[in-house]
Amino acid sequence: MAVSTRPLRILLAKPGLDGHDRGVKIIARALRDAGFEVIYTGLHQTPEMIAEAAVQEDVDLVGLSILSGAHLTLFPAVIDELRARGGADIPMFGGGIIPDEDRPTLRAAGVAEIFTPGASTHDIVAWIHANVRPRAL
Repeated sequence: MAVSTRPLRILLAKPGLDGHDRGVKIIARALRDAGFEVIYTGLHQTPEMIAEAAVQEDVDLVGLSILSGAHLTLFPAVIDELRARGGADIPMFGGGIIPDEDRPTLRAAGVAEIFTPGASTHDIVAWIHANVRPRAL
């Protein structure tokens, strides 16, 4: 059996009406600098648009950034859309302004990890290396 040597493909997106994208751009650069292949979809993405891009781009991981407070609605909606499009095996992590009390709900919905302000890019890269493997082709 051949072992894949391709870099992990990671899709980053900003769901909803949140227009603040400095943080996700910093994460995109840090992930690229760490050797990952990064696709950033830009602002104002719907869950359907994010899931469709993830499946079409055959990514290994989806990362969402949100500062608007709509994470309890939008994160599970993206997971539902991934499942509907055959991407149920694509893990998702999220970041942004997310209260600690919302973490259990997001984890129960299928969010693999949550990073809030203060998390270092090193921590995010280390988590990816420890927890994400290339999906089977």
